[in-house]
Amino acid sequence: MPLRRGACTFRPMTLRYSDLLASYASRAESSRGRLIGEPESETRSPFQRDRDRIIHSTAFRRLKQKTQVFVYHEGDHYRTRLTHSIEVAQISRSISRALGLNEDLAEAVALAHDLGHPPFGHAGEEALDRCLRPFGGFDHNAQTLRIVTVLEHRYADFQGLNLSWETLEGVVKHNGPIAGEAHWIIADYDRIQSLWLGSQPGPEAQVAALCDDIAYTSHDIDDGLRAGLITREDLRPLPCIGTIAAELEVRYPDLDPRRFAYEAVRRFMNVLVNDLLAESRSRIEAARVGSADDVRRHDGAVVAFSNDLLGDLGAIKKFLFENLYRHYKVNRMTSKARRVVRDLFDLLLAEPNCLPTHWQRDAGAPGSPETARLVGDYIAGMTDRFAIDEHRRLFDLHHLND
Repeated sequence: MPLRRGACTFRPMTLRYSDLLASYASRAESSRGRLIGEPESETRSPFQRDRDRIIHSTAFRRLKQKTQVFVYHEGDHYRTRLTHSIEVAQISRSISRALGLNEDLAEAVALAHDLGHPPFGHAGEEALDRCLRPFGGFDHNAQTLRIVTVLEHRYADFQGLNLSWETLEGVVKHNGPIAGEAHWIIADYDRIQSLWLGSQPGPEAQVAALCDDIAYTSHDIDDGLRAGLITREDLRPLPCIGTIAAELEVRYPDLDPRRFAYEAVRRFMNVLVNDLLAESRSRIEAARVGSADDVRRHDGAVVAFSNDLLGDLGAIKKFLFENLYRHYKVNRMTSKARRVVRDLFDLLLAEPNCLPTHWQRDAGAPGSPETARLVGDYIAGMTDRFAIDEHRRLFDLHHLND
C-alpha cells in the first residue's frame, strides 16, 4: 500500500527503539501516517501521540463509569471499562515487549478498544443494537471508529483524533479480518482510507485482542468471587483455574478469601500469558514473516493461544456465562439497563427537541434515520450514571424542572 498524503516523517526518537524490534513489528518511521497530514512531534513517536490523544479524549474519561459486569453503584472495587482498558494495555505492553513488537502501538489499540461501548455493558449494546436495527444497527467496534474519527471535537484542524493508520486498523480489526459486509460506519470510512478490512490485523492488534481475553476472563473471576456470585468451590471442576485453586487450598489452607482470589487469578494470568507467548513464537517462526505487512497477508493469526488452552478457556467462559453473566442478580440489573436504553431511544427518536440544544442542531425529523443515528451517538456516549439520571429526568414526574 502506498504512503498517503499524511504519511509519517518521524525519525529521530524512534530509531534506537526500532533497533530493538523484531522484523515483523510495526515501526513508527514506516507508519502509513494520518488521514490529515500534521507536523510530527520531536519527542514522541506517532503511536505515542495516538496513545496520548486517546487518554486525553472525552470518551476515554467516560469509561470510568461504564459497566464491565457490575453497574457503577454496586461497589467501588469492581472493574469498569476504564480499569479494564488499563489492564489490557498493561498486559499488551508486556507481551509485545517479549515478542519484540511495538509496545506503544499495542498500548494505543488496547486503550482505545472499548471506547465505543454504550452504558451498561453488553446489555446496553444489545438494547441499542435492537433499537438501531432499522437504521444500520449498532456495533461497539464501529462506534469506536466513529468516536476517534468524527465525534471527538478537540482539535482546530480536524474532527476526531486523526490517529495513525495502524492504530485505526487495530481498533477496527483487532478481533480479526472483517469478511463480508462491514458495518456502515466502517464501510464509509474504508472508502476514504482503506484499512485492509479483509486482511489479518497487524501483530500488535492481535496482541491487544488476546490480552482483552486474558484481562476480562481473569478479572471477571476475581470480581465474581468478590461479589459472592461464584465461590472457590465453583472453580474446582474447571480446567486450569480449578487446578490452581486446588493447589492453593493445599498449600495455604487458612488463606483469607480476598488473598485467595488474588493469588488464584494472578497465577491463572501467568498461565495464559506463558501459553500465548509460547504458541505465538512457534507460529511466528513457522510463518517466516519478515514484516508487519507479512503478518497481515498471512492466512491466519500469528499471535494465538494453543489449542489445549483454547479448550480450557472455552470451558471457563461457558462457566462464567452461566454462573456470573447470567446470575439472577446480574440479570435483574441488566434487565433494568435494557429498559433504560430502550426508553431513552424511543422518546428521543420521536421527540428530538428533548435533546440538549447542541445535539438538536444536527437532528433530522422525528423518526428519521438522521435522528436515529444521532440519538444512537448520544446514548452510546453516556455513562451508566448519566443514563440513569437522564432517564429519571425524562420519565420521573418528580423531576419536572430538570
